[in-house]
Amino acid sequence: MESNVFEEMANRYDTKDRIELAKVIVNEVRGELQNSKSKALIDYGSGTGLVSLELTDLVDTVLLVDSSKKMLEVAEAKISHKGISNAKVLYSDFTQATPELKADIVFMSLVLLHIPDTKNILQELYGILNDGGKLIIVDFDKNEKINHPKVHNGFSHAELKKTLSEVGFKSIEINTFHHGSHIFMNQDASMFLVSSEK
Repeated sequence: MESNVFEEMANRYDTKDRIELAKVIVNEVRGELQNSKSKALIDYGSGTGLVSLELTDLVDTVLLVDSSKKMLEVAEAKISHKGISNAKVLYSDFTQATPELKADIVFMSLVLLHIPDTKNILQELYGILNDGGKLIIVDFDKNEKINHPKVHNGFSHAELKKTLSEVGFKSIEINTFHHGSHIFMNQDASMFLVSSEK
């Protein structure tokens, strides 16, 4: 098992820039969570909970799942500090093994680009969703300026739509919602939100 770079970054992960970017994502995702008060949400690759801990008022429960124990320790400290009663954390890596979980909504923010086999993880997430459940992904649009051995250089809408429908998702909608400077590997980039249903 290779060393988890996020373990080393955990305590200094919440930089001003990351917090600002998280706010942009939160504002976009909140629109997707209308009428979700009774629903269970899983934030896969939650990190320190920068996004999903700002959504706990919109859903019944939030489960923050991450493969970095230290990131989750930071998230747990926030949950306790803010007195959030409907959020829990789970240390897990679905690319290795997926626990028996069910959710109405699975959310993944800037995580897919770190996962080599995108189709496989989307299949795992499909399996976790209840029928009629929703998958919400926020990630970067394809960016030719970026070349990194461990990271996808973003995603083309057409390719992602094709993969999602091959996995079984339907009602797939993708919109680019934010352009920012130096937000992706220090390059200017744009982010999209894709929403699809099981």
